[in-house]
Amino acid sequence: MIPVLTVPIRQLGESERAAVEKVLDRDPYAGAQIAERVAAHGLNWWRSDGRIFGYGPGRRVESIIWSGAHLVPVCATQAATAAFADMLGAEARICSSIIGRSEAVLDLWDRLGGYWGRARDVRPNQPLLIADRDPAVAPDPAVRLVRPSEVDKLFPAAVSMYTEEVGVSPLLDDGGRGYRRRIAELVKGKRAYARFAGDRVIFKAELAIVTRRTAQVQGVWVDPEYRGQGLAAPAMAAVVHDALRRVSPSVSLYVNDYNLAARHVYARCGFVSAGSFATVLF
Repeated sequence: MIPVLTVPIRQLGESERAAVEKVLDRDPYAGAQIAERVAAHGLNWWRSDGRIFGYGPGRRVESIIWSGAHLVPVCATQAATAAFADMLGAEARICSSIIGRSEAVLDLWDRLGGYWGRARDVRPNQPLLIADRDPAVAPDPAVRLVRPSEVDKLFPAAVSMYTEEVGVSPLLDDGGRGYRRRIAELVKGKRAYARFAGDRVIFKAELAIVTRRTAQVQGVWVDPEYRGQGLAAPAMAAVVHDALRRVSPSVSLYVNDYNLAARHVYARCGFVSAGSFATVLF
């Protein structure tokens, strides 16, 4: 039986933007994806392919959740996740993943799993890491921003990274056209980094999300033939060095807990713990 929603949840509009930004400022790392969209589009959900719902008594907003291609809770208490799950369980799933602070994501999934069916993968502990100063590791001078003319060279590496990380190819839905557009946008925005060996990308990373508080790195990848050769730490140091000077006062990312090699690289680059994320993939 679908639960009846009796809790104080409502879809938020532009008139409540200040309240939403206040919540986002309470957790600028978990809320980065939403903060970027709000800065670009406000709360006009029809312009940004998603909706923002708020939880709180009266007109107060204590917790929020973004519902679109991803489901992202921010500052979600147990009471808020219960309320969000009641609402979402009455609807068909539209998201491809649930991402955020591990406590909220796992609580949401525990409540929603009975309505939405099985997940393809659940990653319950992904350390959230932050760097706000230059790494002690010397940056690799060969790591640089990718030029617009080099998108075709970057794209195969991006596909390999996505397939390895997510477990499915980004080429399946539309032949990769949407994913290529996203890569091209990041390159145009000076948010994609790479090291080349001739025409071959052997390291890549992107600033997938940028806000006034943080730049979130995603898509970190080293060509398998070059792994274990000490390439990753200087390459990541170059990304952090440039992002701190040019983009945002901090750099953040989250990593699978079992990826010990990557965690060692990030520690060498000065990243410190800021909690834990979880991801549910459909």
